[in-house]
Amino acid sequence: MTDSSSDTSTDTSTDTSSDPDVQVSGSGGTMTRLVGEAQPREVDLSPLAPLRQAEGDGPWSAAGTAPFLPVGAVVQWRYGRRCDPMRVVRDDERGLVAWLAADTEILATAPEDGRALRDLPLAERFTGTRVPTIGAWFGGGVLRIAPTDRPWSVWLFWEDGELDGHYVNLELPHRRHGEETNTRDLVLDLWLDSSGEAWLKDADELTAAESTGVYTAAQADEVRAIAEWARAELVEGRAWPLDEEWLTWRPPADWSTPPLPDTPLVREARRTTLPG
Repeated sequence: MTDSSSDTSTDTSTDTSSDPDVQVSGSGGTMTRLVGEAQPREVDLSPLAPLRQAEGDGPWSAAGTAPFLPVGAVVQWRYGRRCDPMRVVRDDERGLVAWLAADTEILATAPEDGRALRDLPLAERFTGTRVPTIGAWFGGGVLRIAPTDRPWSVWLFWEDGELDGHYVNLELPHRRHGEETNTRDLVLDLWLDSSGEAWLKDADELTAAESTGVYTAAQADEVRAIAEWARAELVEGRAWPLDEEWLTWRPPADWSTPPLPDTPLVREARRTTLPG
């Protein structure tokens, strides 16, 4: 996922290009099949700390520490200024598990000229003015799992009741404040399809972010190292949450769709978002 994007569709539908090892996702992201073993190294997250953003002032505490939110409570899952209202499935020392229902109203940002982010050339996706906008989560609901102290979350997608795959969204370790969990998307992602094959997604966007100066070379290198870490520990090592059986989980029938919070940024987005 590209942070600050107004693209709220899922990435699970792919079109095969002429190269069978390269695919284009339903939202336009380029994916490359991963072969061979991962090459992990020690990761230094400190160069990425300046990338954090938050609408509120906190105070923020590390995820995985009490107090925890009860099952069914609303949690505002934030990527900087982006906000996705979700329901808590589990929240404890191990991590946060939350459900994003289909058609949930979300706060995102979009290019000022009204174009979708994926419609912009790569060189322009990380430059220019972004404005807050109200959108909706398209496609089916998604279960998100953020392991404590790990720079990624795992998203489970279903298609016609069957698991379509696991999306590993690279992001900074979560920080918590009240009903908010805050992180920062790191552009690069992994996709584990239903056959078990692993794909690297949006490497071209990370290169563009580096070439435009949004990411430094040191930051981009650490993001690539996180991808190898996730591949080694999570994909090849089958670490949590891939070692748990979430495939049969479904949201309770009485769960309503949570609303966006009434914050200054949400109010601004409501004033400026054009009717769909």
